[in-house]
Amino acid sequence: MTLFLNPMIDRIRTACLTVPRRKDWLWAGGLLLLYALIYLPIGFHLGFLQVSPQSGWQTIIGVTAQAFLMPGLLEELGFRVLPIPHPKETVAASVRWFWVVLSWLLFLVYHLNPFAPLFFSEPAFLIGAGLLGGVCTISYLQSGSLWTPVAIHWLSVVTWLLFLGGLEKFQ
Repeated sequence: MTLFLNPMIDRIRTACLTVPRRKDWLWAGGLLLLYALIYLPIGFHLGFLQVSPQSGWQTIIGVTAQAFLMPGLLEELGFRVLPIPHPKETVAASVRWFWVVLSWLLFLVYHLNPFAPLFFSEPAFLIGAGLLGGVCTISYLQSGSLWTPVAIHWLSVVTWLLFLGGLEKFQ
């Protein structure tokens, strides 16, 4: 058990303590912009997204805080940091890419679990989730830090929930 836990603990520690450089944040911003340029037209075309801003300060604060923890932090730990070898780890490229693809597929399947809201199985949602998972993975591999994919994931979810009709889908 220790042989399995020690590398996982080291991976979490390294990803958490790696402070993103300015270049990493620029990459993250570029990836977020790319995600928006690809997904917004798809989401609006499929009727999944609609402009619907929330204005209640309690709602805004609650959604912002909750989205940081889940899905931002917890999903990035579970689907990026834990399964994918850290960029500083010496592993064969084929091994790293195996874990990248597997973690991405598990990320999609996770959203199809029987306890998830029904709209999680809609193609428009799954396209957005798949693209977001890819962008977050690229950011993690590029920066080696947990914090850039958390920021991308968090900003995307907060924008969807508070401005693009996401919160209404949960009601």
